[in-house]
Amino acid sequence: MKKIKKALLVLAGLILLVIISLIVFVQTLKPDYSGEKTLPGLQEDVNVHFDTFGIPHIYAENEPDALRALGYVHAQDRLWQMELLRRLAKGELSEVFGPDLVDTDKFFLSLGIDEHTNQTVSQLDKEDEMVVLCQFYLDGINAFIEEGPTPVEFYLTGIDKRPFLLEDVYNVVGYMAFSFAMGHKTDPLLTSIQQEFGEEYIDDLAIYSDTSTVWIKNYKKNSPDSLGAMITSNATKALQKLPVPLFVGSNSWVLAPSKTKNGKVILANDPHIGFAQPSVWYEAHVSTPNYEKYGYHLGGVPFPLLGHNRDLAYGLTMLQNDDLNFYYEETHPQDSTKYRTENGWERYDYVTRTIKVKDSEDVSFTFKKTRHGPVVNDIATQIDDEQPVAMSWMYVMHKNEVLHGLHGLCHATDIAQFEDALPKIHAPGLNVMYGDADGNVAWWATAKLNQMPDSVSTKFILDGTSGKQEPIRFLDFSENPSAVNPPWQYVYSANNQPDSTAGMLYPGYYLPENRAKRIVQLLENKNDWDKKATSEMILDVTSSVNPSLVTELIKLVDVSILSEEQLIWVDALKNWDGHYAVDGISPTLFHRAEYYMLKNTFEDELGEDRFNQLLATHLIKRHIAWGAQMEDGKWWDNVHTADTLETRLEVLIKSFDDAWNSLVEDFGPDPNQWQWGKVHTLEHQHPFGKVETLRNFFNVGPFPVEGTREVINNMAFPYDSTGLYKVNSGPSTRRVIDFSDIENSISILPTGQSGNPFSKHYKDQAEMYVKGKFRKMMMNKREIQDNAESLLKFVKK
Repeated sequence: MKKIKKALLVLAGLILLVIISLIVFVQTLKPDYSGEKTLPGLQEDVNVHFDTFGIPHIYAENEPDALRALGYVHAQDRLWQMELLRRLAKGELSEVFGPDLVDTDKFFLSLGIDEHTNQTVSQLDKEDEMVVLCQFYLDGINAFIEEGPTPVEFYLTGIDKRPFLLEDVYNVVGYMAFSFAMGHKTDPLLTSIQQEFGEEYIDDLAIYSDTSTVWIKNYKKNSPDSLGAMITSNATKALQKLPVPLFVGSNSWVLAPSKTKNGKVILANDPHIGFAQPSVWYEAHVSTPNYEKYGYHLGGVPFPLLGHNRDLAYGLTMLQNDDLNFYYEETHPQDSTKYRTENGWERYDYVTRTIKVKDSEDVSFTFKKTRHGPVVNDIATQIDDEQPVAMSWMYVMHKNEVLHGLHGLCHATDIAQFEDALPKIHAPGLNVMYGDADGNVAWWATAKLNQMPDSVSTKFILDGTSGKQEPIRFLDFSENPSAVNPPWQYVYSANNQPDSTAGMLYPGYYLPENRAKRIVQLLENKNDWDKKATSEMILDVTSSVNPSLVTELIKLVDVSILSEEQLIWVDALKNWDGHYAVDGISPTLFHRAEYYMLKNTFEDELGEDRFNQLLATHLIKRHIAWGAQMEDGKWWDNVHTADTLETRLEVLIKSFDDAWNSLVEDFGPDPNQWQWGKVHTLEHQHPFGKVETLRNFFNVGPFPVEGTREVINNMAFPYDSTGLYKVNSGPSTRRVIDFSDIENSISILPTGQSGNPFSKHYKDQAEMYVKGKFRKMMMNKREIQDNAESLLKFVKK
């Protein structure tokens, strides 16, 4: 018995020792928010005050020292995120996650971001101020890599930490640029539909600009298993496996002094990006005697894409311009190394790349390139023998000055300097929103826009052999859509169609008018906006389109065919105001019926795979309201019922019936149990959260959330057969900048400032976010010092 007791005591001691060791180990993995550290290269000491949400307020005597400190604190909270972002363009995700990411790596390597980066960096002036400041920031990151704790994800994947280089900064920006492009999802799919079904089916899709919808106004004082479907499928599947989010949309509006209660500009901005953990933006306030910026940073990028100070503020939405096109090429019939051009035969370039794969052999692959870009057939190996299709992307086709542009934006001191920096951002296409303390409001579309021949639609795969479908010219930046101090006293963007510019409408993948219409409705008749009213507007969850669509369709229904219970809820739908609260029933019934209406309209022709591809495009978002109101059209008929010609009414009735029956099956026969919050939920997923045993540790949520697709508080979700609307994108931050009270401007992040799961700031804003709360973006030095949670001091050697 004594031996057993002794053994148990030894075992208990060992268990206690393991627990203590784990606790000590975990403590070493946490970010350091206080204390004193030596930071190589500093000219003077730097103080970093962390507020109660972990936001660093960096006070330095000069900008180089400030950026070194920024790089260090950014890395200690987000090194894992930085690591993934820089690996994307270089095709290095398989080295972390294994064979499942090989196709994704192939896809990104074929884009040529890393090749473009290498060419750009090799031509840089190393004494250029932008380059020098980037290097100071990288020095801070690398100081943390050398002496700071290793994030837990590096232990779990077994990868080593490596120094960050200037090339990594450019590669992160390149990924951002691609993440905005929609052409890879849409053009090949539309081409396959056109080839298989003909122009009548194309004409019945909302492909082109609808002049009856709300557009952004300019103001200038002076003036079948086809090739296409397979390409789309390959790109879609590759992107679905990304462990980092894609950029998808956004809202912003800027109110001139005459529209506000206090006579000062107010800027609101909420860029819509895929939800993930950690969230996209790293928030930081940098202050020196000659420079100050409260900004939002991408992982590994020193210059904030969103920012403000006491003089000016800026935000972004996605322009959604068409900067990615596909071209059919023709291979020489006797010499497979050549392809046809209008000037004769030219030789393909051949590129061979090698992908390192975790727990597997390296994968080498070769793809061809034409003057337009990579031949994507060689990436989608299952279509290797089909007609070659090359992908042309604006980002890699032109000189890359994007980082110079971002540097210019965050160092501008007035509207003139700010506008001077914009032409350097050739891709991605952005709506840059601006307001300042002098009362100026402005919006500019930044992108390298081109003019195509009149008869050419860039929504389809183009002819790459004749030279007749190439750009005629590139527009000067002065011809881009814009509005500076317009007489209607505000500017806005909701990714909707901008009005004509340079005598033409620029093609794009614009989102429907829903959010734009609501924004204009709310802004037009109110001239006493303040911070509180603006923050309430940014949380608005009322659809400007869905109720009228419901009203129009219900008129068609013969109510005599409905049950008594169904009549009650059809009447509720008819009286629905389009509000999306978590306890609402009408939103659930509407979206379930909307999904079945799409399914019953398109899936019979397209099949399951292509139907799901269509659901992932902006095109289908535009089509929903437009197409549902089309009385006659090719898509209404079910091609599988040869003896019957289905109509819109029959599709509508079947879709309502399918929706009702599926809700009964999922939640029971009592519609009062069909609350929106049961099906519309938000979970912020970490790459390791896909492993069920790690989900609760790494993921944040799920939460029932209000909102929906294409309302201002755009809590978007993909449609699928599950009938669950799992939110996958939405406001990546909500910001309200009020120049009448600049030091009390407000914002929120979706989860928390830190990407380190052991940090107290990993998810401390998550519940605030879903409840629509905000926190201050502090700028007053005395207030920051008096209320700081901790002080981290960097000292020079």
